[in-house]
Amino acid sequence: MPNVENLRKQAKQYLRWHGERYYPVAAQIRSFLARFGELPDSEVLETDFKLSDAQELVARKHGFESWPALIRGIESVTASATKTSNKTLILAAEPQLFVSEIDVACRFYVEKLGFKIAFSYGEPPFYAQLFRDGGRLNIRKVGGPVFESDFRARERDALSATFILDDPKPLFLEYQSVGVTFHQALRTEPWGARTFIVEDVDGNLIAFAGGQS
Repeated sequence: MPNVENLRKQAKQYLRWHGERYYPVAAQIRSFLARFGELPDSEVLETDFKLSDAQELVARKHGFESWPALIRGIESVTASATKTSNKTLILAAEPQLFVSEIDVACRFYVEKLGFKIAFSYGEPPFYAQLFRDGGRLNIRKVGGPVFESDFRARERDALSATFILDDPKPLFLEYQSVGVTFHQALRTEPWGARTFIVEDVDGNLIAFAGGQS
């Protein structure tokens, strides 16, 4: 898990990238810091960007409102983990999906599945990150078909990602109301979990799973 020193290094790296006019950092600044949200890449890189801005960027990427809140949160988790284990903890996962068109995929996830775009990168875009609540998904454009023509015939139920929910039924009903295509409707699995599976526009299967309602 990140420690305070690593977080400081991350902030200094973002500050250095901004100073070097490194274009990929502009998309992240714009996505996570609202005051930069309406600026194009070139203006983001020309605008005054301080260490405190870089620290806020790091904090928001980790799900905290401010740098002090991030430090308190990390120190609290670190103290708790030290009492129970000396092993590194995995804090989150970000599945990466391959898509044929970034814009089309983003529209599906935003308009149908209720995700928001954290950032997209490229002119035209070839990479993007989407999120809904605590779940994040990275999508990348590929130059050919996402799956071989006979892939689904061979691997009908192969998943690309799974999201864990407290209760999947309300989300299933939400998706049902907007005409989402289900690979599998909501059901109770033999092991007790409630699951449903959505198929996106490129054939990726996304599972949603949680406890019984």
